[in-house]
Parts: sequence; structure tokens; C-alpha cells
Amino acid sequence: MDIHTSLYEGRLIRLGPIDHEKDPAIESKWTHDAEYLRLLDTVPVRPVSPATMKKKYEALEKDIEESKNQFYFTIRLRSDEPEQNDRLVGFSRLYEIEWNHGASQIVLGIGEPGDRRKGYGTDALNLLLQYAFSELNMFRLSALIPEYNTGALRLFEKAGFLQEVRRRQALNRDGRYWDLIHVGLLRDEWHSV
Repeated sequence: MDIHTSLYEGRLIRLGPIDHEKDPAIESKWTHDAEYLRLLDTVPVRPVSPATMKKKYEALEKDIEESKNQFYFTIRLRSDEPEQNDRLVGFSRLYEIEWNHGASQIVLGIGEPGDRRKGYGTDALNLLLQYAFSELNMFRLSALIPEYNTGALRLFEKAGFLQEVRRRQALNRDGRYWDLIHVGLLRDEWHSV
């Protein structure tokens, strides 16, 4: 990586901070989409109000400052169209960082269904990998992906992640049990992708 390479600007998106005035209403809307929430996490889903989302952002930033073991970035669109430029399309996070091992968990989500499969996730993941491995000197990144999230599995495998663990029938959704897949990427594997 060149010292002049941008850590936050990709081809389609940029990573940025939370906008406490605009982002709560946008992300609150995403929480009303059960599919979006189920693609991201294994906990029971529920809609969240903009006021609650604002409190979650404040708690997240406080935890980031106190624990020093996570980094959170919004994913914002880069566009020549003024009304689209800097529009919030998702988030990305490095969390549960174990500095002594150089290990971290990674998650990212693209909120609106119309914004998915446009390359924003790929661009964001590439920036996050560059940040984790080059700036934070991580050695290993891991993600936890439900079996039914085939888009995320393709995204992470395309970036070089390997399936390391498959917890069979670990997730119960809609009367069916699904596998939970742990994927991982080492710094040396990232350089070879």
C-alpha cells in the first residue's frame, strides 16, 4: 500500500463517521425490514425508532472510546449527483478486536434492498480490509454468516475469506434450522487475493 492510498475513499463509496442528525432516521427505517436485520445478525429482530437509534449511536461511540476494541464506519455513496452524493447506504464495523493476537470480527450491511448488489458492499469490504490489515496491523479477520445469506458468503469468499467452521443447524428462523458459517482471512491470504 502506498502512503497516498486513501483509507476511506473507494470507487463507489466512502467510509465516514456517524451523522447524528440525519443517520438515525435512515437506519431506523432499515430496522423495519426484517430481511435486512436477519441477514446481519442472529438475535431476534425488531424495529427501532429514530430516537432509540440515536441513543444506540451514542452508546456505540462511548463504548468505542472506552473499550478501544472496535471501529465503526458509515458507508456513504460517492456520486456526481448532488442529491445522491454522501447518502448513507450502510455501515461497517471491526469489533471484538484482540490487539495481542491481531484478530478482529468484521460485519457490514447495506440497508436498502435497492442499494444491494451494486458493488457498494465489495467496495466497503475492500476498504475495511485495507484499513484492518494496513492501518491497524491486524493478522486475522473473521465473520459470522447465516447459511441463508448467500450474498454475504459470496462477497466474503470473493475477498479471499475461507469457510473455517460450519455450526450445523445453529440458527432457527421461520420454522427451519440453518447453519451458521464462520469465515476467516489471514493477512498473508489477503495480499495474495
